[in-house]
Formats: sequence, structure tokens, C-alpha cells
Amino acid sequence: MGGGLRLWKEATLHVGCEAVTRALNVFEGLKGYWKPDGPFGIVQLRQHYERLCRSARLLHIPIDSSFEHYRDAIAKLAAALLTPDSDMWFRTTLYAIEGQWGEGTVADLVITAYHQDKKVPDPINLGISTWRRSPDVSLPARAKAGANYQVARLARIEGRTRGCQDMVLLNASGRVAEATGSCVVMVRDGTVFTPPATEGALESITLDIVEALAHSMEIPFIRRPIDRTELLVADEIAICGTLAELVLVESIDGFPLNPESRLLRSLQNRFFRAARDIEPHPSVELMVVSPEHMSNSKAKPAMANSRG
Repeated sequence: MGGGLRLWKEATLHVGCEAVTRALNVFEGLKGYWKPDGPFGIVQLRQHYERLCRSARLLHIPIDSSFEHYRDAIAKLAAALLTPDSDMWFRTTLYAIEGQWGEGTVADLVITAYHQDKKVPDPINLGISTWRRSPDVSLPARAKAGANYQVARLARIEGRTRGCQDMVLLNASGRVAEATGSCVVMVRDGTVFTPPATEGALESITLDIVEALAHSMEIPFIRRPIDRTELLVADEIAICGTLAELVLVESIDGFPLNPESRLLRSLQNRFFRAARDIEPHPSVELMVVSPEHMSNSKAKPAMANSRG
């Protein structure tokens, strides 16, 4: 924050800035994994930076950080916080800290990091929310903005009352957009389907990886609109995103899914083998946090105090 490492309790924003009063921020989540031989690699760093820039452009937030600055800042924080028993998720957020209503806007890139268990995520119960994804002419899902996640928060609260760990948001036409923080993939008759971005889904970097993996495994993968009822008769469902990774769904709106279906499980296994560089794939680019980054970081893990 402000170009340097900060204690968690010292990372503050003014209550009058647009980041607080209008939720004016755009962000990216990035995941880093330990490789089997020791180095730590962060997935798709450049693609996340480029999407952050696109989101900032859509909301008229200036971004002064070059890709090199973005890369080095993440590596510096990673080096300060890494522990060998945990992977790590990074949130890089561009906050509007000065200016009002698009005039005189000044922004700061703030990066926080969170330790993550090194394990395959457990299956979840998924529901279909009564809340809807905003259309492109209201608040475009193409912008990965904090404001877009207000409806996700409401849907998650609704889901907890129904025993669901995540919820599907429909678009204004009543078709599937995405889950609260990730994309939806569905299997019917041996083919993987997912809604395109024009249905109100984020242009997902992780989904692009899963699609490339499916093609290399000769699994048909098609992007097309999905009706709500298609989810209720699907063979398999999963949610897909940087933080979610690839999470299998065991029930949808109380309907159990076919326990014999294994296509998405094979994709899930292949994803983690690629992300950990056990079985590399050309669709997965890893930036290694090198010993040089480690030695250049003077902060101790306890000082930076990650959450999660």
C-alpha cells in the first residue's frame, strides 16, 4: 500500500474517499501454489494485470502501476508471508482515494495476501438465487469491481438459510449468469457447457485454463446460454474461479447430482496437476517467487500479518 509493505492495522483509507462512499474499486484475485520441488509459482500474473487494467478503464479509475511494478509488488509481499505448509491467495485492489464523481480521481494499488490450505476443495451444495446479475448497461460484470459483489453478498446470505455454500445468479432474462464469485460449468451427455460473458459472467481467466485443459483431454467444451432448468437436470456441475479453483457440486437446489459422473473430477485433477507444475500445460503460466525476492524482503511473516 502506498508503494511499500504495511502492517495490517496500518493499511487505512480515508472515510471520505470514493472507495468507501461509493465502493469505487476494481480488483483481481491471484493464486500461488507450491511446486513439488519447492519453488512457489503464481498463476497467470500478466492476464490478471491486464484484466485489472480493463476493469479500471471501464470505471474511469487511473492505474499508474506498470506490469513490472505489479509483478514485483506481489512477489515482495509473497516473499514476506510465504510458509511451506500453505498456498496463498492475493487480492490486488485499485482503490479511488481522491477525487469525486470522476473528477480528480487518484488511485492506490493495495495488495493483501491470505494463506490457503494445500488441498482439493470439498464438494458443495449449490442453490439458485432469487437475486439477479445486473445487466451490462447497469453495472457490467465485465468489470471486476467491488460494487458488483453486493448482489453476491445478498445471494450468499440467502444461500445460508437454505443450506447452500454458494448460489447461482441468473441474468435479467432468467438464464444462468454465474455463481457469486465464480463461473458455472455444467456437464450434459459428456459435454461441458458454460455461459459466455454476454450472459453476465465475468471474463474468467481460470475458466480459460479449464477450457484449454478440456480440449487437450478431448472433452467437448462449449460456451452457450444455459437455462435455469438445465442445471436441475445436469449430470455434473462445478464452479470455477481463481479462489474457488474448480469446486464440484453435489446438489443443486436440493436435487442430488449423479455420483457416478466423473468428467469434472478428471478436469479438477488435471487443473491442480498443472497449477502445481506436476504436469505442466501450455495454458498455465507460473511466475516463480525466486530466492532473490526472498532475500530482498525485510518484512517477517508476523509483521505483514495475512488473514485467512
